[in-house]
Amino acid sequence: MIEYVSTRDKSVRVSSSRAVLDGQASGGGLYVPESLEDIRSDYREIIKGDFRDMARAVWNVFFDDYGPDKIDELVERSYEGKFSAPEITPLVKVGDASDRTYVLELYHGPTSAFKDVALSALPNLLTAARDMNDFKDDIMILTATSGDTGSAAIAGFSDVPGTGIVVFYPHGGVSDTQRLQMVTAAGSNVTACAIRGNFDDAQTGVKKLFREIPHPVSGVSLSSANSINIGRLVPQIVYYFSAYAQLIDKGAIKCGDKVDFVVPTGNFGDIMAGYFALKMGLPVGRLVCASNKNDVLTEFLDTGRYDRKREFHKTTSPSMDILVSSNLERLLYYVCGADHTLSYMKQLEESGEYRITDEELAEIKSVFEGVCAGDDEGAAAIRKVFGSDHYLMDTHTSVAWACMEKSAASDAAAAVVLSTASPYKFSAAVLEALGEELTGSDEGNMKKVRDITGAPVPAGLAGIFEKPVKHADVIDIADMKSYVIEKCNK
Repeated sequence: MIEYVSTRDKSVRVSSSRAVLDGQASGGGLYVPESLEDIRSDYREIIKGDFRDMARAVWNVFFDDYGPDKIDELVERSYEGKFSAPEITPLVKVGDASDRTYVLELYHGPTSAFKDVALSALPNLLTAARDMNDFKDDIMILTATSGDTGSAAIAGFSDVPGTGIVVFYPHGGVSDTQRLQMVTAAGSNVTACAIRGNFDDAQTGVKKLFREIPHPVSGVSLSSANSINIGRLVPQIVYYFSAYAQLIDKGAIKCGDKVDFVVPTGNFGDIMAGYFALKMGLPVGRLVCASNKNDVLTEFLDTGRYDRKREFHKTTSPSMDILVSSNLERLLYYVCGADHTLSYMKQLEESGEYRITDEELAEIKSVFEGVCAGDDEGAAAIRKVFGSDHYLMDTHTSVAWACMEKSAASDAAAAVVLSTASPYKFSAAVLEALGEELTGSDEGNMKKVRDITGAPVPAGLAGIFEKPVKHADVIDIADMKSYVIEKCNK
């Protein structure tokens, strides 16, 4: 069976179900399979089935102590009736017939964002892990969100027995539609709370809570729905295989051809899933890490220096407004080893920066390319692609599209841009990109996008402006600990 170890200490070892249950390893590290050889698979077998079949195959590799029968049950429970597209994550040709460009639409789930793919699965994986480990405590899920994780996590865990969830989001740092998806949530076990700070403050605060709050509190233990939890990350691997299979079905590639993936990312989770797919055996060419003006990852992938001591920019792609990319630690473990990773993370915490060796950087650059694009370039991509293809992208997908056009030439057979969310979640920025006047409200902007494009508003967003606000708390970062303890004691 696969053993999961901490990225910072290989002596910390647990089963896959325990890694899902804990969320984060002791000492602040993240759980990873000890060796990439443990996940090596025959991708030709994985891509033979539909999305659910691929999910079963991938989950059985990473979550081997659950057993095939339990995995079958969890996959069905996770995806049955929750997605509006039969493919779950459909692949769409965008561009001229001679182009090799596609968009993988990841936003057909309950909250119209890519996080739904994983957060429809994590509650089922987590509750099964609790039973498998004879865990008696209730579980409080702590989550920091830059926009989309919060609503997807709330939707996934809403009214799940034996669980509660507290989502922290940056006050004024998400779109109004994203905020309303969280603060109008009606589940009896859910809480959304704004913090006076940015996403990095929220994420750092949540990580500290795992170290500072003793377990359990009043019979409640803590876990995470962020991609620091391996149970959040693994389901995202599946759509890389799905994209590859769909390219073959469309006649765009032959089995064995390499495919580039362009991934808009801030926390490095979505693209880390692509790295796992590559190491499982999928013929991935390059993984293009697309960043916005908060280009800390671009600098790292270019120079090997990670420096979070820089100006934080609020952009029109807020889910990527991140300066501390947690999942990069998982890549560092595989390239640099646990000892170096521990050293680098200590340097980041103490001085705000670290630099990897030239040899380590060369290995990373053999797979990854870092490219960044600003708001103006993203807006130009929205105008261009809508004008030429009548295809509408959200503000994160458009940044990735702009980065794809700026990336180095490649001999891959196709390039796939991973989408982030429905454009309706960022209606104001989309309208401005199209050169349209704003209406004065997110509701009006959403209707105007619908009138211009003719596309229906996703079911999860329709009517959201009429729902009552149920979560209005705004707190200081220093109050996060007492806030969570209070929720555990209720």
